[in-house]
Amino acid sequence: MFETVDPYRQTPFAEVAQAGPREVAAAVKAARAAAQKVAATPARARAALLRRAAESVRTRAESLALTMALETGKPIRDARREVARCPETLELCAEEAVRIEGAHIPMDATDIGAGKLGLVLRFPLGVIAAITPYNAPLNLVCHKVGPALAAGNAVVLKPAPQASATVAALVEALCEAGLPDGWLNSIYGDAAGRLLVEASGIDAVSFTGSTAVGARIRAAVPLKPVVLELGGNGFTIVHADADLEVAAGLCASNAMRLAGQSCISVQNVCVARPMFDRFTAMVLAQVDRLKVGNPLDEATDVGPVISVSAAEAIARRIEAAVKAGAEVLRGGGRTGALVEPTVLRLDAEGGPTFDEEVFGPVVNLIAYDDLAEPVSWINRGRYGLQAGVFTGSLAVGMSLARALRVGGVILNGTSTWRSDQAPYGGVKDSGSGREGPRYAIRDMTEERFVVINH
Repeated sequence: MFETVDPYRQTPFAEVAQAGPREVAAAVKAARAAAQKVAATPARARAALLRRAAESVRTRAESLALTMALETGKPIRDARREVARCPETLELCAEEAVRIEGAHIPMDATDIGAGKLGLVLRFPLGVIAAITPYNAPLNLVCHKVGPALAAGNAVVLKPAPQASATVAALVEALCEAGLPDGWLNSIYGDAAGRLLVEASGIDAVSFTGSTAVGARIRAAVPLKPVVLELGGNGFTIVHADADLEVAAGLCASNAMRLAGQSCISVQNVCVARPMFDRFTAMVLAQVDRLKVGNPLDEATDVGPVISVSAAEAIARRIEAAVKAGAEVLRGGGRTGALVEPTVLRLDAEGGPTFDEEVFGPVVNLIAYDDLAEPVSWINRGRYGLQAGVFTGSLAVGMSLARALRVGGVILNGTSTWRSDQAPYGGVKDSGSGREGPRYAIRDMTEERFVVINH
């Protein structure tokens, strides 16, 4: 057994059963036994199940949000927003379940193929291992379980230990919607992750989490399909012709919301030098208005990070940045798991908060003289998840969209933006594959080429 902890009050929240080899093997066996039945279930029936699951989540929305706020420290307003997205994600998966299609191959394009009919069909992989993080514990589960079931796969789910009770409540809601035995199986605890990835009955792995763990998963199963949604260091470019008020407001809020615990959190803001001082003043004014504290307070904007140890690591990263030349314009301190919203000014690229993911309420502001500079900073770096661009010029925006090597470019928005139906994922050390129901289904099915001689 292990305990989860309320990060704001630092009190035990839930006692959870730690899965070991026996439990992991049982979960994989149950999924393996159900896989053929899931695949044989008509798409319309799988879609109906997902719609019932969506409605089941809706009826439990407030309870799920409260559990999330207490167990993970997410402000209750943000928790409610996340819960509201879950049914939408499941409904999008239901719609995609009946749209899975292959292709017709024009065989008469070659002499050897003339007179034949070529088809590409798509089939479920079998059993998907879904491993999810604590920072969006419910909607990211839906982004893995929903597409897997829609595609006709069984699932073994292993959530982050810190969000165990939150995810268990969601699993209960999904199962009560009528999921047959074995379609969805959940296991808990740190040790279960490695055992699950390496289990022989697993056909593919979908993981959201740190780049370091993603690399270990890839190395452990090099011949299995693996979808990795990993870290980032959240660049946003503010060009000289941008609407500074809009840009400053969004950069400030999206750097600090969720206490910065998002792989697309705004972490590095590159500002045209002539606008830098004005922009900085606007950001500081916005940050000064943020309320930090109790996640159950309806007025709270920034709650605690997931644990005291995580807060200590963020504080060390800030201290290292200051030693490397960063100037603290706001914040920099912490109390328990509460980290003050922190604004740093950098005079040059690089450093502990610039190159690596902080995963806390910390934003760097850095001036540039030519657009080629931030393009180079982003493209040379190890991450490539998403980038934001503020500009009044469509030509500039599209030029940057073509130039930046990232998974997504948000024009007149920050790096912190995701719509549940859109393709989402990164390049380089930010991962491989894409989430979003339609795109996840593509990664959770395999193509089979069929030739008909007639």
